[in-house]
Amino acid sequence: MKWYQMDVDRVEQKLHVTTNRGLSAKKVDERRKQFGLNVLETEKNTSKWLIFLKQFQDFMVLVLLAATLIAGLLGEYVDAIAIMVIVLVNGFIGFFQEQKAEKSLSKLKELSAPVANVLRDSEWSKIPSHELVVGDVVRINSGDRISADLRIVKSNSLETEESALTGESLPVMKHATAISKDQLDPQDQVNMGFMGTLVTRGSATGIVVGTGMNTVMGQIASLMVKTKKSVTPLEYKLAELGKILIVLALFLTALVVGIGVYQGHPVYNMFLAGVSLAVAAIPEGLPAIVTVALSLGVQRMIKKKAIVRKLSAVETLGCASVICSDKTGTMTENQMTVKEVYINGQYLYVSGDGYDIRGDYFLNKTKVDRAYPHLESMLLYGMLCNNSSLQVKKGKYLVDGDPTEGALLVAARKMGLSPTDDEQYKVIKEIPFDSDRKRMSVIVEDENKRRFIITKGAPDVLLPRSSFFLDDSGRKLLRAEDKKGIDEAINKMAEKALRTIAIGMKPISKNDSIDPISIEKDLTFIGLYGMMDPPRKEVKTAIKECKEAGIKTVMITGDHEKTARAIAINLDLLPSEGLVLDGYQLNQMSVTELRDIIERVYVFARVTPEHKLKIVQAFQEKGHIVAMTGDGVNDAPAIKASNIGISMGRSGTDVTKEASSLILMDDNFATIKAAIKEGRNIYENIRKFIRYLLASNVGEILVMLFAMLLALPLPLVPVQILWVNLVTDGLPAMALGLDKSEENVMKQGPRNPREGIFARGLGFKIISRGILIGLVTLIAFMLTYQNNPDNLIYGQTVAFTTLVMAQLIHVFDCRCENTVFSRNPFENMYLIFAVISSLLLLLIVIYWEPLQPIFHTTFLGVRDWMFILVLSALPTVLFGFTKK
Repeated sequence: MKWYQMDVDRVEQKLHVTTNRGLSAKKVDERRKQFGLNVLETEKNTSKWLIFLKQFQDFMVLVLLAATLIAGLLGEYVDAIAIMVIVLVNGFIGFFQEQKAEKSLSKLKELSAPVANVLRDSEWSKIPSHELVVGDVVRINSGDRISADLRIVKSNSLETEESALTGESLPVMKHATAISKDQLDPQDQVNMGFMGTLVTRGSATGIVVGTGMNTVMGQIASLMVKTKKSVTPLEYKLAELGKILIVLALFLTALVVGIGVYQGHPVYNMFLAGVSLAVAAIPEGLPAIVTVALSLGVQRMIKKKAIVRKLSAVETLGCASVICSDKTGTMTENQMTVKEVYINGQYLYVSGDGYDIRGDYFLNKTKVDRAYPHLESMLLYGMLCNNSSLQVKKGKYLVDGDPTEGALLVAARKMGLSPTDDEQYKVIKEIPFDSDRKRMSVIVEDENKRRFIITKGAPDVLLPRSSFFLDDSGRKLLRAEDKKGIDEAINKMAEKALRTIAIGMKPISKNDSIDPISIEKDLTFIGLYGMMDPPRKEVKTAIKECKEAGIKTVMITGDHEKTARAIAINLDLLPSEGLVLDGYQLNQMSVTELRDIIERVYVFARVTPEHKLKIVQAFQEKGHIVAMTGDGVNDAPAIKASNIGISMGRSGTDVTKEASSLILMDDNFATIKAAIKEGRNIYENIRKFIRYLLASNVGEILVMLFAMLLALPLPLVPVQILWVNLVTDGLPAMALGLDKSEENVMKQGPRNPREGIFARGLGFKIISRGILIGLVTLIAFMLTYQNNPDNLIYGQTVAFTTLVMAQLIHVFDCRCENTVFSRNPFENMYLIFAVISSLLLLLIVIYWEPLQPIFHTTFLGVRDWMFILVLSALPTVLFGFTKK
């Protein structure tokens, strides 16, 4: 189909849709069955069998399987079968861990997928872009990524950037008129919007004519190359750590084997013990546990309304020292309400809150109506110069569009104006709002074919473009003293934390140029809207907690400096010595000059998105780790340049979301604080299970090494070492990854990003606890074996049990940075269940007779258990009272 050659009516006929109703639910289902989902084909997922087999690719596991084969050939069938079962169980655990991580990541992709604004059954709603079908009517705005191929049916200064298709980065102007030429390439089809391209300016409505592989993008990318999974800095550090540990473990294992053979132990026994010890000593489960801990942490963040798009952001969150946050919608409710109107040199108070259309206008305490001079015209102009709409859902009014524009609609409805009041006016052209112009204009034609322009925007932008103003007696020339009076009104409103929007108009003729520079001047200034977006109740507490955590909160807003200051003081964000900078001052400063004072700045007012990049650079030059929020397409450079880019899930554009590493589903500042807290906790949990695993591994190696040096028999047999590695190391380590944060996690300063894994005394804790675990296990074996030299199995059972119990007690010490007694052990029920499970499995291999010959164990009495518990508690008790 050559959709670009058809006029809009023909496209509607072909696709059996109308642009004022959209598709019905029935037609959507039919077309989804016919065309499938709106997705591009990707490589098939790795099969579960391959994922399972991958668990046995590790070199040490392959050596262990070879050793098992040798054991079988030598007739050691019990050992061979036991080791094989343990290897298989370990493989299944790794498989399920990897599956869980993959599912978490796929859920994450679904949550962060782009959305489309679609009209169905006469109602606009937002849906995941993969649910679009041919014939859907969609609306696109500046900053959106187009989700399917569209035939544009209505355009307001629409421009798209199509480098994804053409390689040409210059924006392309779009229109809705049919093109008669034949055989046009996609880049010349200027009444079409294509999947994957970016809206850089304006807005439009279009009908979907191609989805999935039937789009131009689908034809180009008939085979999508799967994105390579990026490795986070933490995973890279752990991979490097793993290599060092492998070398150390192999050296120590070789030393144990060499000494054992030298002392006369059978070569086969020592070989099998050495392989088992190497497998136990190398924390091959560490990467899997880290991945699971990260993915589970990400799932917890999702429950707290924060979507992590890049796993590296999880660890960076713990280092954040500055949060640069937008005010509107992030620190405030994003429910703008007009509270005052300045018109005819008078202030009118407006009652009512939020988007409730009930309310009245008062001059002093006297109620005013439509007869009040120019008020009805001002409110009507606010409705006409507007891209938002009011919708009723469950008896409540909601704004579809910009909250500021929604507030103007609500203000008009309070005076009794309805949507039908603007039907006699036709919008000929729209000059859209952008952050540089700080204004929006529409050219309107009334029922008598008379034209005029309505402009609304920032007062400091509109006032210099105005030559006239209105008062009770009509239109007058705007003199210097009149401008002074309007400036005073702006300042008074700002001091009350009201955001001001000015509105003006000018009659024009059909022959006038509609160039924005020439047409948006000599306006008649009509009045000011003073509106308030109340602060979110939870933000004040969140800012206080961030301050206690050593994180500076900076507010960035396009509002007037006085409005910004009033809100910052209300939120306890601006200290008495803190500075407020505005956009004009920022323009006069270089990044270096800003860097010199930025530590004292807490509020940036009247800023553009371009200023944000300068703010990020200045903080970074002072050594800060910066989190920056944004929602518009112009915010993307600053978000990308920041250490943690944060986009808005509700109001954010697709481009901003793609540039960010964190998406706020509720656009709430308090969610940033919660995400930082969770990020800190995830990193601390990873440190906890590294501490636990490595201390346990050090203990296992040392007990064997010390025994060899003292010419003692093997205190642990290979199958016992493997059992400890599987049961005692695995389950509690996983449970540590689910630990809740410590009470003081947000009362400490941000973590230094250059900090190593073993910083803050972790290395000493691992070595000291590991040595003690090894020593108490060896002492248990020596004392038991010396008293019963003819019963080696009894000594090995006591050593095996002591090692397991020492590790299970030590795991509670790993939960605390300070002392073991500083936390309630029952806070983490996952850990309690993991320890109980490990303990039950230990009792089974000790007391269930069929397993005793396999695990070389025997019955233990009450006195044995008392002896074991005293020894195994020593490593934790001795260091339990100290922070070291």
